[in-house]
Amino acid sequence: MLAMQHCNSSGIIAPSPLTNHTTMVQEPEVELVAHNVTRPPSNPTAAGLTMTLGILFNVVALIILAKAYNRFRRRSKATFLLFASSLVATDLVGHVIAGALVLNKYSVGTGSTADAVSSFQGDPADPDASCLFLGGCMVFFGLCPLFLGCAMAIERCLGVTRPLLHARLVTTARTKMALALIWLLALCVALLPFFSLGAYTRQYPGTWCFIKVMEGTKATDLAFVMLFSGLALSSLSLAFVCNTISGITLVRARLKKRSCSQRCSARSHDTEMVVQLVGIMVTSCICWSPLLVFGLISATRSYSGFLDTERDTYRRLMMTGVRMATCNQILDPWVYILLRRAILRKIYRITKRQASFKGSTFRSVRWDLSSFQNSEKSSVNKI
Repeated sequence: MLAMQHCNSSGIIAPSPLTNHTTMVQEPEVELVAHNVTRPPSNPTAAGLTMTLGILFNVVALIILAKAYNRFRRRSKATFLLFASSLVATDLVGHVIAGALVLNKYSVGTGSTADAVSSFQGDPADPDASCLFLGGCMVFFGLCPLFLGCAMAIERCLGVTRPLLHARLVTTARTKMALALIWLLALCVALLPFFSLGAYTRQYPGTWCFIKVMEGTKATDLAFVMLFSGLALSSLSLAFVCNTISGITLVRARLKKRSCSQRCSARSHDTEMVVQLVGIMVTSCICWSPLLVFGLISATRSYSGFLDTERDTYRRLMMTGVRMATCNQILDPWVYILLRRAILRKIYRITKRQASFKGSTFRSVRWDLSSFQNSEKSSVNKI
């Protein structure tokens, strides 16, 4: 999902002489004000830059993960890398598809005002095929990373706490089957509006489509929003529990200071994977929670009839939520780029060096003070 650009229009028409030419120019403006329609934005620079950066970062992360997968193909880390590569690939595909659709919406702003408004805004009650497809992509590519992050957390929790059971149950074939089931589940949820459970519609300011949560929300729309938000928030919660258990287990093992070098190497890989999982979880929570919560609250209030006076506020909140959700696809690759074992070792060495330097400086100052005090005592004794 590409970052959607906000476009404000004051809707104030300056007085002018009532010539024929002026009337023809002002008619689209009057239509915009009368129907409370936002003028379509015509500058896609920020959207195109966001899309380009997202594609670049995801490609770099895929290359890093592919090299790591070839290196650890026969180890337990291969399963984690397969999940991680699938997550980044899903983010990349979603970024390209949704980004292309959004940029196409921006391109209509280059035409005449009346044509641009007509093709850009459309009919919210009867969205076109591109809007329905974009809405389905928002749901599908929104759920997939959260499901994959949850599956990765469960797999690592099993590998850290029950390594023998993990070695017996988790195989490459079963991992690929789990990936297929995750994608199938997300696809089934995204297709529910086509079977009359929920609906997709254009969202303010018209550059993106999502579940109907603002106007004319029905019981089926509310049920669909609750299903989408419930599945997403449940995935985040389960990932949090599993990552917490894995982290506590690794800390306990570290405190025991076992001397086996092979086990220490395995724990080092486990620590790297858990750190990356925590990074994914924190990023997903920060980026996705606003859209999930705002969408659920908006649908609930709209269904109850209490949204009329606060519709503009919730429109802005939904815009903020979708922008933050877009950032998730840009930040996810950096988790794998930055939180690698080699990078973590460098950070650890730099931190340790700084700590030892501060400690030695502190000890030197203490030694100087104690020497000064001893010299003063000896001078007093001599007197």
